[in-house]
Amino acid sequence: MLYDDLAEIIANLRGLGGDHAFVEAKRAESKLPKSVRETLSAFANTSGGVLILGLDETQGFEATGVRDPAKMEADLAALCSENLEPPLRPLIGTHRFEGADLVVAEIPELPPGSKPSFNRGVGMTQGSFVRVADGDRRLSPYEVQLMMANRGQPRDDEQPVAGTTIANLDHALVDTFLSRLRRHRSRAFANLDTTAALRRAKVLVGTELSLAGLLALGEYPQEFFPQLMLTFVHYPTKSGPDPRNGTRFIDNVAAEGPIPVMVDEALIALRRNMKRRSTVRGAGRAETYEYPETALREAVVNALVHRDYSGTSHGTQVQVEMYPDRLLIRNPGGLYGSVREENLGVEGTSSARNATLLKILEDTPLPGSDRPICENRGSGIPAMLAAMRDAKLSPPRFADDISAFSATFPNHTLMGDDAVRWIASLDEHGLTDSQCHGLAMLFHGETLNNQAYRNANDLDSRVATEELGDLVARGLLVPAGGRRYAHYTLAEDAAPAPTDSTDSPAPPKRRADRREEILDALGDDEATRADLVAVTGLHDRTMTRWLTVLLRQGLIEATERNLRSPNVRYRRTSKRTLDETGG
Repeated sequence: MLYDDLAEIIANLRGLGGDHAFVEAKRAESKLPKSVRETLSAFANTSGGVLILGLDETQGFEATGVRDPAKMEADLAALCSENLEPPLRPLIGTHRFEGADLVVAEIPELPPGSKPSFNRGVGMTQGSFVRVADGDRRLSPYEVQLMMANRGQPRDDEQPVAGTTIANLDHALVDTFLSRLRRHRSRAFANLDTTAALRRAKVLVGTELSLAGLLALGEYPQEFFPQLMLTFVHYPTKSGPDPRNGTRFIDNVAAEGPIPVMVDEALIALRRNMKRRSTVRGAGRAETYEYPETALREAVVNALVHRDYSGTSHGTQVQVEMYPDRLLIRNPGGLYGSVREENLGVEGTSSARNATLLKILEDTPLPGSDRPICENRGSGIPAMLAAMRDAKLSPPRFADDISAFSATFPNHTLMGDDAVRWIASLDEHGLTDSQCHGLAMLFHGETLNNQAYRNANDLDSRVATEELGDLVARGLLVPAGGRRYAHYTLAEDAAPAPTDSTDSPAPPKRRADRREEILDALGDDEATRADLVAVTGLHDRTMTRWLTVLLRQGLIEATERNLRSPNVRYRRTSKRTLDETGG
């Protein structure tokens, strides 16, 4: 780790007033704290992180230091190697910071096939942790089980269901399924009779139905698994039931049957409870649902086919909850395999927890349609994101916490009238459509990072990084979290001013032009860019942008031609005022 990276991390800790998901600081003057084992396990089981020894959180992250950094490094390396299973190999080093020695360890995330990391002294169930917000939480036995299952290909969906026979199948679904198989996969299925074809497709295991076969084609799977269903609840308030009048819910549906029927009933319930809004389309207006049906269908299908079907989860259903400000779809079992929150939406990214179920559903259509339930091509979430973009809505927020996965759809138009007026009040020329969308996400209280920005605008990472950097340079955004874990917030003087009424937010009191401020900071002296950043408090990107403007207008000059050099100094020219430039 470079010194500048460490300084940025510590500055963020001090600004936040506490640890965060990717950084843990501990006071450790002479020996390793006991809780280090938990933190190492948590980082390795989550997304990796940085452990800093020698910072005192109770004193505002003061650098109290480590007395014997060489011994501390050796002790930490030994603990990672001997006390944790599997052994961890973090990058450990000592940094001199504010007159104190800090021992810093960068802990990588373990690959899925090696999780969970746990403390050997207490065993896997008691010694496995995960990082949640700024703390370490012990994994539940169910979460440990899921991590163990993710080491290979789960086979829960292939298990035979005792007491079932071919008679428990929905014959109309089976006829359509076999017809598609014989048409699309004639080499494997054209010459097989019904029983042989169902066995080859793993709908039948011996004389019993597989769990996948029962769920995809069964007449009534809930006869054997009462909770393997989907529930839909429409709540009257943002927090759920309305305590003022005792209304618990507006609508409540239990969708049962095979997966095609559950998807169909869920979409019927959603249509019945969604409002319709008018949107401008060309020269006219179109009536659309508040959430695009394509996005909801993909989300419901994903929840049903990618959920955990191990025995421990048979008592948990897929839940769809509608609130005035959002729609939440949640399923048991987090993401599986190589799929991570950060690559959700990347075309072709796919890992099938329930491989047999997905294969069956490729040839199982929705009721009254020729469209199959899923394509098994990793296209579900990209289609979901595209539908939200087309409807000018914020992208869904995905959350994976090992034991559950959820998709939350905000209920607002991304570029509504209030957001458009606020962006116009910033008086920034040359913003791209995608930059306006990113600003609108923050206006609505959404989280903005590189991934969310890409999902909202269908951009590659390079373009997203450049456009976000430009918003920082303009002084509109402030990066936080360091380079590796960067997210963005609105600059204080760009944020909409609060209002006590129901009127639109007041425009920000923003100083968009920084030229006079920088000229005043220079005075009659010379200064480097870093000096000016320290004096003005502006972000380095913002300073670079305005120095370029001042150079172009002839108000300042540089002491070197290589403007990228950190040693280049700037001074004012004989053209002393902005009035002389016409600007």
